[in-house]
Amino acid sequence: MMKIEMSPNKRFDSAVIAMHWLMLVLLIAVFAFIELRELYPKGTETRELFKTFHFMTGLTVFLLVWIRLGFRALSKRPPVYPPIAKWQHTVAMLTHTVLYLLMITMPIAGWAILSAEGKSIPFWGLELPALIAENNELAHTIEELHETAGLVFYYILALHALAALFHHYIVKDNTLRRMLPFNK
Repeated sequence: MMKIEMSPNKRFDSAVIAMHWLMLVLLIAVFAFIELRELYPKGTETRELFKTFHFMTGLTVFLLVWIRLGFRALSKRPPVYPPIAKWQHTVAMLTHTVLYLLMITMPIAGWAILSAEGKSIPFWGLELPALIAENNELAHTIEELHETAGLVFYYILALHALAALFHHYIVKDNTLRRMLPFNK
């Protein structure tokens, strides 16, 4: 049987840590771009620019989440020390699964919305092909689902951050320290 070293100083690989924090920055940007567009009247160039950056940054998340999943699959997971209860581990795994599913499905939904609206799909100088045929009714339905899932995403990200802070300040385990970029 392999023995796992239970050290509070074990951390995730630097690539996993870098991708975690890069994804956070990108997700903040995705949400900021779509929220900031509301400051400008419909049809204005600035509002459209914020929407375009929302689309492109969301699609960037979609691409990078696959790289992140690859890093995660190839790297060793440092144990939580002191060990957490099984139910906490299960909740953490479910939360991470939902976060990954949202990072994959939300950009696809956004791409589908633009496709169904008959609009171009911009991606950093490229124009991506439509995923589905033009269908305004379907676009509206997907957009409602996309907005609802976005709200759920806000809450799950907040739960994720609060759980990390709870473990760090209340439980005093190494859950957060394992993922901090400059923790020696």
